[in-house]
Amino acid sequence: MTPAARIAAAAEVLDAIAGGLAAEQALSRWGRSNRFAGSGDRAAIRDHVFDALRCHRSFSARGGGESGRALMLGMLRAQGRDPAEVFSGVGHAPAVLTEAEAAAGEVPEGVQALDCPDWLADDLKSSLGDDFAPVLKAMQARADVFLRVNALASTPEAACAALGVEGISAEPFPLATTALRVTDGARRIRNSQAFADGLVELQDAGSQAICEALSLPAEGRVLDYCAGGGGKSLALACLAPHLTYVAHDAHPQRMNDLPARAARAGVRIAPTEAPEGRFELVVADVPCSGSGAWRRQPESKWRLDRAGLEALLATQAQILDTVVAHVSPGGQLAYMTCSLLDAENDAQIAAFLSRHPGWTRESSLRLTPLDGGDGFFLAVVRPPEAS
Repeated sequence: MTPAARIAAAAEVLDAIAGGLAAEQALSRWGRSNRFAGSGDRAAIRDHVFDALRCHRSFSARGGGESGRALMLGMLRAQGRDPAEVFSGVGHAPAVLTEAEAAAGEVPEGVQALDCPDWLADDLKSSLGDDFAPVLKAMQARADVFLRVNALASTPEAACAALGVEGISAEPFPLATTALRVTDGARRIRNSQAFADGLVELQDAGSQAICEALSLPAEGRVLDYCAGGGGKSLALACLAPHLTYVAHDAHPQRMNDLPARAARAGVRIAPTEAPEGRFELVVADVPCSGSGAWRRQPESKWRLDRAGLEALLATQAQILDTVVAHVSPGGQLAYMTCSLLDAENDAQIAAFLSRHPGWTRESSLRLTPLDGGDGFFLAVVRPPEAS
């Protein structure tokens, strides 16, 4: 495919997303219907689509509309390229611009230029302070690909060497001792021997840093209450394999791959639909807005609304109130989000402490994309001594 044909295909996929399909679903459907497209074509189309989702408001302003075609026009203008060179109508290129399209568009300003939803701007400004604009600008760019080195099987240096043999370039990243930033060959990772042998796992550097920030117990059990695919369970198990790990999720099918991933890493994690008893550490990585990970899941930024956020806040509070019964005397509850919003972070913990007298906050940590990885929040709270 020519570069212009790839842009035409991206516009088609964006229209499918606007029609209600999830981004990954729309891309997969396009790929099945256009099997002539090679891996390089599909990767380029995917990049265009996600660039447009990250920068939807600013591209829409520059392109004069919200159709896939307008978003691609806005992308070209943002890049300083001449749209006429792409919108040529030659071969599979997009059709020539109409007079109206050529005249439409404007330079975005304010929160529009930052690709921030209007309804959430004040919340983010209050939560981020002086970092508001820098963080929003950082989230207009693609996120780096990070790997977590399995400390039970390798070192960062040895893992980099093993990856290098297979054409994957990576380097240690300072946010976490186990983090590697991939600089070339990211699409080869899942088929690499280093991945198959459990030397590395895909995991954001911020997520790794949050795990490393925990003070793990000397002995006992750990419950990952909102485990999802189990990435944090795996990271903790590789840091402290002497502990017993139990993983739970409200949607158990999300943990289907966890036994195989744990076996590959050389650790043991027991998935369960109904955790029993108490644990020395309970990790609650709760459902959230995902605002700290908008670079990776940009469509969620535009599909979230105030009602959806309020529903998430209620779910988070409910989970916190539920898991207290699983925290052993002297144990810890680690509350985590990948959100930048105070309402989901500090305010949620403050409300929890007001509902549960005697519980105390031991520590907290906030990361934003300015730290290099995704945005995360961690608060560790402890029960009263007599609980």
